[in-house]
Amino acid sequence: MACFLIWTTLYAQTGASQSASMNAAQGDFSGLVEIGNGRRLYLECHGTGSPTVILESGFRNTAAIWTISDHPGQKPVLPDVAEFTHVCAYDRPGTTLSDNQFSRSDPVPMPRTIPEIVSDLHALLTAAQISGPYVLTAHSLGGIMARMYTATYPYSVVGLVLVDAYPENLAELLGKTNGLLFEQLATSVPPVFKDYPELENIDFAAAADLMRQTAKTKPLRPLPIYVLSRGLPIALPASGLPAGFPLDLENAWRAGQNQLATLLPDSQHRIASKSEHYIQVEQPLFVVDAVRQVVKAVREGVWP
Repeated sequence: MACFLIWTTLYAQTGASQSASMNAAQGDFSGLVEIGNGRRLYLECHGTGSPTVILESGFRNTAAIWTISDHPGQKPVLPDVAEFTHVCAYDRPGTTLSDNQFSRSDPVPMPRTIPEIVSDLHALLTAAQISGPYVLTAHSLGGIMARMYTATYPYSVVGLVLVDAYPENLAELLGKTNGLLFEQLATSVPPVFKDYPELENIDFAAAADLMRQTAKTKPLRPLPIYVLSRGLPIALPASGLPAGFPLDLENAWRAGQNQLATLLPDSQHRIASKSEHYIQVEQPLFVVDAVRQVVKAVREGVWP
């Protein structure tokens, strides 16, 4: 059964050291970083230069999702971005890549809240001595995490790339019945993870409510932002859904993406015509080009 916001196809995991390797502030690094209270988060960084690009994975995805390319001849996002600036990705607790590849970070009780995730990322960047400015590049529900980080630390973030990011008004656009059905699909636990009690669990409705409130009280300050949206419908279960649900979801998602594109007057909105939800895997260069443009704008101090 397809699970919308989770990547369950088997891939070979990139080599991950369980101890620090070199310096995370610049250059190559992979390992566990102590963030306080006896907890450790897995961090991987490559490349040099400023601003540092922080890759925020979607719901239940490890950092390794940024090191995969399904497109022949195109590098994965993380190593490609490392060609022109410093870039880091990390594992949130409870994330996965497949049924035998689990988060390399220490587990924590579930469910988690968006403020807890924001606090973790800030503690990780501080402990690893990765100073700003940051360009946050975030997929799916990670878009809310990145925007909340930006609202919490507005002068540390100088650019955003939202990769088919979760729109906080999606449930409203879908309507009550379809909205509840979507959240059930998104947060259901696939059978292969039934023995993984640490699996990431987040209340989507609470996350969306918090984002709506925060967007009103702490709107984005001017910065370069790209909204990248899927051009192909996502795969859904072949049976068990109302006949009109797939089309309703795509229409609501597109409307939500269009609203994300109005976050700032100069927001850039691009459609990944050959991708479903995982644009960073299906069209990695599409994401890399957006990141490159944001980094260039930050370096040159010119936007748009």
